[in-house]
Amino acid sequence: MKVDVIVIGAGLSGLACALTLQARGLTPLVLEASDGIGGRVRTDQHQGFLLDRGFQVLQTWYPEAQRWLDYGALDLRPFYPGALVRSGGRFHRVSDVWRRPWRLPEMLLSPIGTLGDKLRLLGLRHSCLRGTIADLYARPETTALARLQARGFSTRMLDRFFKPFFSGVFFDPDLGVSSRTFEFLFRAFALGDTALPARGMGAIPAQLAARMRGEWLRLGCRVTGLEQGQAVLDGGERIDARALVIATDPWEAARLLGHARHAGDRQRPPPARGTTCCYFAADAPPFRGPYLVLNGEGRGRINSIQCPSNLSEHYAPPGKALITVNCHGVGEDPDRLEARIRRELGDWFGPPVASWERLAIYPLPQALPVQAPPVADPATIPQRLASGLWVCGEYRAAPSIHWTLHSGRRAGEDIALSLSAG
Repeated sequence: MKVDVIVIGAGLSGLACALTLQARGLTPLVLEASDGIGGRVRTDQHQGFLLDRGFQVLQTWYPEAQRWLDYGALDLRPFYPGALVRSGGRFHRVSDVWRRPWRLPEMLLSPIGTLGDKLRLLGLRHSCLRGTIADLYARPETTALARLQARGFSTRMLDRFFKPFFSGVFFDPDLGVSSRTFEFLFRAFALGDTALPARGMGAIPAQLAARMRGEWLRLGCRVTGLEQGQAVLDGGERIDARALVIATDPWEAARLLGHARHAGDRQRPPPARGTTCCYFAADAPPFRGPYLVLNGEGRGRINSIQCPSNLSEHYAPPGKALITVNCHGVGEDPDRLEARIRRELGDWFGPPVASWERLAIYPLPQALPVQAPPVADPATIPQRLASGLWVCGEYRAAPSIHWTLHSGRRAGEDIALSLSAG
């Protein structure tokens, strides 16, 4: 069998690459080792509930998401622009006053930070929105925590808001991520909604895949090695192509690049950060509204809580609520973790927690690549590794749906240009 381009991996980057190739008149074949598309962005159905594989969201500001996705068809359901923060035994609302100006008095009186912190938030917002994305990635770089400290934010604001909120994004409780990565995400939060598709995050890759034509996908198809112009499959089958694209996670890419010539030091995978996502079913949600709830107490196993069924009725059967509890790290015995979580939840929400049913626990040891400095402008990172061999994916750019789709599109455009020139 011979095709124009073999794309290894049916995650968002691989799908964007395949769609780009198809739009330029080429015939791609996507090989996916698992039983479904989407990579990390998948949704499981369990007893009438929709369980995303780990807490994930779509930032509607992302330029590449706007390019690729039909937001109306996804029926996006936004979170409240801000959060509920548990601190001092009470819940306090933190609001984006640019979009909720009537919340300004409440925000000024909130104990989550000082009055000076509230004013510094406006300065941080102005800084993160200034210039282009390329300008942002050209700024002097430090860690997110060091950048916030340099701006004068109080320890109270760091511990009660910034650390619980953004550590839930980066899975880094100490905010050791690049200040450039942090400012890019802060821009996304400021300029768009944080949302869930009404029928789960898996609707995003499904929408992309629906645009492909012909016999373009093979599931359960593991590539064991790469040779010049060939992908070698588990079982010995060989597929010829004019170009090969590795669109897998970085750890699988490292394995495959170990079989490819001229891979050099690119075959070393980056370190990773893990997270654990726990799902519970209840007769009623512990809080009303489309809120992200953060642990600002400075102790405990919980990082954040959401009720996806508060946003979309499709996430839970009628008369039921779906509750998501996110914790940093992996490796803890599930029963022990559940017991610790329930004790904390009981302090927060009282006796009803005892009746919640555990649905699933997802340990995700390689949830995200570490994003410590230095971080280059993802749009400038080379994706062609050797003659006929390209790599794309979030680890070739930066972890986010924007950069994942951007990386796949860039690879597809470069391949199409190279093949037309050849």
